[in-house]
Amino acid sequence: MSDPLNTLLCQRLGCRYPIIQTAMGWVARPELVGASCNAGAFGFLAAAVLSPEEVGPAIDRVRSITSAPFGVNFHMFQPGAERIVDILIERKVTAVSFGRGPDKKMIARFRDAGIACIPTVGAVKHAKKMVELGVDMVTVQGGEGGGHTGSVASTVLLPQVLDAVKVPVVAAGGFADGRGLAAALAYGAQGIAMGTRFLMTRDCPVPQQTKERYTRAGTDDITLTTKIDGLPQRMIRNETLARIEKAGRLRMLLLALSSAWQMKRLTGASITELLGAARKMGHAGGLTLGQSVMAAIAPVMFQRSMIAGEPQRGLLATGLVAGRLNDLPGCDELVAGIVREARSRLAALGVPASA
Repeated sequence: MSDPLNTLLCQRLGCRYPIIQTAMGWVARPELVGASCNAGAFGFLAAAVLSPEEVGPAIDRVRSITSAPFGVNFHMFQPGAERIVDILIERKVTAVSFGRGPDKKMIARFRDAGIACIPTVGAVKHAKKMVELGVDMVTVQGGEGGGHTGSVASTVLLPQVLDAVKVPVVAAGGFADGRGLAAALAYGAQGIAMGTRFLMTRDCPVPQQTKERYTRAGTDDITLTTKIDGLPQRMIRNETLARIEKAGRLRMLLLALSSAWQMKRLTGASITELLGAARKMGHAGGLTLGQSVMAAIAPVMFQRSMIAGEPQRGLLATGLVAGRLNDLPGCDELVAGIVREARSRLAALGVPASA
């Protein structure tokens, strides 16, 4: 009897369960990736906030924690992206994830190296484009998702993409438990991807005071803003976001300059490299130069919350699902509970739920 949880995602990526831990900047560090993989999920290391010199050691650190396969997330707009691509191929990671960025030639390089390409998309047209470029599967994030997000809910976007492409599809945006996994499988997805739910675990290296802001947040405390870089981003309301929402052009310019200097210090990238990354992001996303600069330096504002442990001074990207979560389980406990509940829901629907 076949196991309904042994999906194409598991078979392609080598994980026990069809659950992906997404690559949240400053959050998906080696400790979280290793813990999620050891629990049976497939974890992605967040390399979009790392310098090329940091990527190799971070991969080695994950491998010191787990023998399970894992992936790495990056974007082609960050300083040193070409070197990072070489490192990922040399280190033979199992998969890479990204938004828009890599072209057909780059995707072919990964595939020739046996590395699965799994972009995250928020629109049907982007899913189609990624498939045309040769990716192996796509993660579809509905509007409930955290960080940059679209306006179409998962319940509408997911079936649209499933009808539009022929590669395996992973569902993201609003998923946190076994009921969600069972529902995603019923739609035809090969699994689910979760960010906020993995952030809200004991194994996540984010400081406790920041996690407490997440556990206290209700759905009414979560909002969409376009003030960060001109694109919709989902955040928990806090003191910093309130100031940004009220800030005029001069205030935003001063914030950008201050953050740019901190970004230079954190990453070692030169101002020229940061401006170059901003221009690339602007060209790809249709942003103004000011918006592009803010997008390039926004990681600094997240770093204050996720590394420095100052949630009142940083930004708190989140999925809407945080509004109904108030606990911090370990990754093993979380994944085991999701699997158990998914099997129960599938069994209730008459689907054999073999172990």
